[in-house]
Amino acid sequence: MTGAMADKKMALLWLKIAVVYLLVGVIYGIVMAASHQYVFRSVHAHINLLGWASLALAGLMYHLYPTAARSLLGRLHFYLHNGGLPVLLVCLHFYAGGMRQLEPVVALASVIVGLGILAFTINVMMNMKVALSTGNVDSA
Repeated sequence: MTGAMADKKMALLWLKIAVVYLLVGVIYGIVMAASHQYVFRSVHAHINLLGWASLALAGLMYHLYPTAARSLLGRLHFYLHNGGLPVLLVCLHFYAGGMRQLEPVVALASVIVGLGILAFTINVMMNMKVALSTGNVDSA
């Protein structure tokens, strides 16, 4: 597999994961509304923003900036964000439902996702700077 093909596959993987979060978020929202259990609205928001929206935008950015996708920061972002988010969402669901002893796990998972987003931010800024200095966004 060529480097360009691997880059496209990685960007598509981000987008596929994002679409799964979209589906989960919609189903979660329907169930939440139908059962009038609005105590879970923070979980619904996290699914849609950290799952669907953030991962879809990351996939698009990594498609535009393939060097960023294959960098160490890109890989860190992938594993931190996608490793921490499911733990965060499951624990946040049970925390919102009254299991307050999960607060430290929610906090730790939040930090893990936050570190992933920090890696993404640094990665994008570095690669945008390279693209602007070379005048070639496609090679960034």
